[in-house]
Amino acid sequence: MNAAVLLIVSIVILAAGYVFYGGWLAKQWGIDPSRKTPAHELEDGMDYVPAKTPVVMGHHFSSIAGAGPINGPIQAAVFGWVPVLLWVLIGGIFFGGVHDFGALFASLRNKGQSIGEIINSSMGKGAKKLFLTFGYLTLLLVVAAFSSIVASTFGTTTAAGKAVEGATLAANESTAMISILFILLAIVFGYFVYRKNAHVGVASVLGCLGIVGIVALGLNFHPIALTYNTWMWVVGAYILVASVTPVWILLQPRDYLSSFLLYFMIAAGVIAVVGAVLVGHGNFQVPAFGDAALKGTGVFTTGTAFPALFVTIACGAISGFHSLVSSGTSAKQLDNEKNARPVSYGSMLIECTVAVISLCAIGYVWSAASDGTYASPTQVFAGGLSAMIATFIPGAENIMYQMLILAVSIFCLTSLDTATRLARYMFQEFFVEKGQTYKDLTGYKKVLANPYFATVVTVVLGVSLGMTGYTKIWPLFGAANQLLAAIGLLAVCTWLGSVGKNNKMFYVPMVFMLLVTICSLVQTIMAKMNAFLSGAADYWALIQSVIAVLLVALSLVLAFIAAKTLYAQHIAKKDSSDKEEVA
Repeated sequence: MNAAVLLIVSIVILAAGYVFYGGWLAKQWGIDPSRKTPAHELEDGMDYVPAKTPVVMGHHFSSIAGAGPINGPIQAAVFGWVPVLLWVLIGGIFFGGVHDFGALFASLRNKGQSIGEIINSSMGKGAKKLFLTFGYLTLLLVVAAFSSIVASTFGTTTAAGKAVEGATLAANESTAMISILFILLAIVFGYFVYRKNAHVGVASVLGCLGIVGIVALGLNFHPIALTYNTWMWVVGAYILVASVTPVWILLQPRDYLSSFLLYFMIAAGVIAVVGAVLVGHGNFQVPAFGDAALKGTGVFTTGTAFPALFVTIACGAISGFHSLVSSGTSAKQLDNEKNARPVSYGSMLIECTVAVISLCAIGYVWSAASDGTYASPTQVFAGGLSAMIATFIPGAENIMYQMLILAVSIFCLTSLDTATRLARYMFQEFFVEKGQTYKDLTGYKKVLANPYFATVVTVVLGVSLGMTGYTKIWPLFGAANQLLAAIGLLAVCTWLGSVGKNNKMFYVPMVFMLLVTICSLVQTIMAKMNAFLSGAADYWALIQSVIAVLLVALSLVLAFIAAKTLYAQHIAKKDSSDKEEVA
């Protein structure tokens, strides 16, 4: 298979999906540019802060990207490039894009509130409590997995305590230094744009030059050398502070600036694939339908294509975390309702492009990935693309490798900050009633719903779980995340039905995702329990099994409530039609 043809055809298909299917969705739901958004209606300088479209796009894109569209396709490549590509394209256009766009639209029409409150309005208070519990458990896994990935790309040791040496050690220390400088750059950028009213265009150019400067500095000066465990707690302290500061100080400017790194990464990926093919080196080695002998080895996932493929490829096709970002932070910053489609549906399809680039990357270094040369999917991604670029730009491999590793780690930090802030929202929402804020509470509820208390609990639990290493968490995170997507689809579907809008485009995606993820979680529970009972695993396996059981139980109850709600809506609509015919 020609990698350049595969990539270009995929981009064309995704662009067509955005224009035609995304445009159809906007018409079906009634996107109204004249309607006042929650960012203006409820502006508070803390969470509700209207921002220009590129800034919101940067925040949303950076938050949902993380390592998902890179890890998933690379780990799932063992099933073959055909199944991976089909799921990325079909999943992105008809599953993930609908899910993300629907969540953002529903939140915009509900004062920027979360999926939990949207469920409350259509399925009741009990369903809201169940969803908040479900969502919070999933976000703990997000914090655990992504903090572990960040610590792994910064640390002098691995999660298992093994020392990192040679070029990898230098790359880790450089990445850590540049990431710290990037945070400081973002704070300065936010101050001048939001407090000194600097022109966004001029500030963006200076910000990009600043990124070049800190990269050059970090590559040549990186004195900070900390172990994996130490970085875990440093990252925990960072997200503790970052997730309770006003969004204009760090979240908006950092996410906006980091989006340029993501755009650079995408551009570099396209150039790498096309350029390597043009000089005769774009060999694509991934078999069409996989190699069963490689399952569970190196960077590859285990299991059968159903359900493993659809759980492993999360962010590159559909991800439940996206609905939390859409309804948690992005809806509180959107300046105009017409921007909902590019911010949510558009970002999802750009993320699909990253997934296809990841598939091309492992296609180029398939042999090395198969024999265990690379320790992680991130290394496969950076190694594959940098090796392609070196085929037509000699001497560029090392710097490109470090730049790509840096980009991935910064996106993980972005997702971490957003996930912690979202978890804080959910923890607080559990104790407040509709129309209340935590300031209206009294007694122990006021203490529990305090933003600082909620954040500390989230960080301690998430980082503690992350200490076990992302490889132990990722399979459970993948299934939980995809199950959250199914619940998000259920929530928006029932809400659309309650306000009389077309919701039929949700039926197939939500039923399919429920079946896939429940099957996957049941397999995980059985495997973890067998390993624990046989003495082959520690108590973390038991804890993960308990979390998986809770997730399955909560999702089944929510699915039952949603089914009852949809059936009641159908009956009410039918009765109304019958009365109109009689009249």
